[in-house]
Amino acid sequence: MATQKTGFYFDEKCLWHTASAHALIVPVGGWVEPLAAGGHAESPDTKRRFKSLLDVSGLTAQLDVRSADPGTMEDLLRVHGRDYLEQFRQLSDQNGGELGTRAPFGQGSFDVACVSAGLAMRAVDDVLSGEVKNAYALSRPPGHHCLPDEAMGFCLLANIPIAIEAAKKKHGIERIAVVDWDVHHGNGTQVIYYDRPDVLAISIHMEGGFPPGLAVADKRGEGAGEGCNLNIPVLPGAGQEAYIAAFERLVLPKLKAYQPEMIIVASGFDANGFDPLSRTLAHSGTFADMTDMIMSAAGDLCGSRLVLVHEGGYAEAVVPFCGVAVMEKLSGIKTEVEDPFRTLLEGRQPPQVLTDLQLKLLDEQAAAAGF
Repeated sequence: MATQKTGFYFDEKCLWHTASAHALIVPVGGWVEPLAAGGHAESPDTKRRFKSLLDVSGLTAQLDVRSADPGTMEDLLRVHGRDYLEQFRQLSDQNGGELGTRAPFGQGSFDVACVSAGLAMRAVDDVLSGEVKNAYALSRPPGHHCLPDEAMGFCLLANIPIAIEAAKKKHGIERIAVVDWDVHHGNGTQVIYYDRPDVLAISIHMEGGFPPGLAVADKRGEGAGEGCNLNIPVLPGAGQEAYIAAFERLVLPKLKAYQPEMIIVASGFDANGFDPLSRTLAHSGTFADMTDMIMSAAGDLCGSRLVLVHEGGYAEAVVPFCGVAVMEKLSGIKTEVEDPFRTLLEGRQPPQVLTDLQLKLLDEQAAAAGF
């Protein structure tokens, strides 16, 4: 057998999903002038530029690039209610609409969302089948805010839970960990698995971010799922040291205690210091270091079975560098790409007094969790 490569799952159709005319996250009108590009924060540009930088760096040619069949209604119904899916499909067949909070969509978005879910499903399936060594799915629209019966925060289908349930049915896998490093709380994953022990949901996110009220550290799961939900809020202004400490003091010990058979990362790049929808100071090196740590954990715990599924990230010039840094780690291939934003952000890290406070809060949470 040829040496396994890193799988990269991509479909041009995912770049054709559109939202209605909004300016970042509020409707155009009144005092709000349309953006120059006429667009929405969740535009295709960050994802397109990520793929383009992979191409021009030469890294794409060294990956196992694959597409996928769309998720079927049977696949979606393992997570979502039929009424929600039918409403979504009907509105999509017309002129689009909105079925939740800050999740507008245009004509044809149901079909595109099925492709997005399909990419996540195939990435997980191929890693479990041993066809690729690890994988990145460039899914769009994203999924980690989507609830079983409600769209939310640009997310229209719960891509990762759909992939998990398909993998459980096909492969019989029993324990999966989801690590969400998108700067916003992974509330959809939390809600779907809150009372279940077969999925560990970990979310590192900015304190007080979107969505409000669900991201608190004391939400640990309930019933059979007690202890299988871990929220790790970081303060606005948190930087490299805070994210690495969160991994070392909470994420990695929790993964070790849980002993998953596979790890899936909800890979948002909106913690970068130039993102318009967050106030944290991570950079491409932060994402590279977190990838290193999660790869090491996967190697120790679950035979290196690791899949990353794309979520947020809205600074179109910066996201590609974060993405390439992650892909270099996954593939073990260093390119000649140099990130000029990393140097800027390394010089803008939070003052030590804020870092010390953040580390104190993480230590307190780790102690409360018994780590």
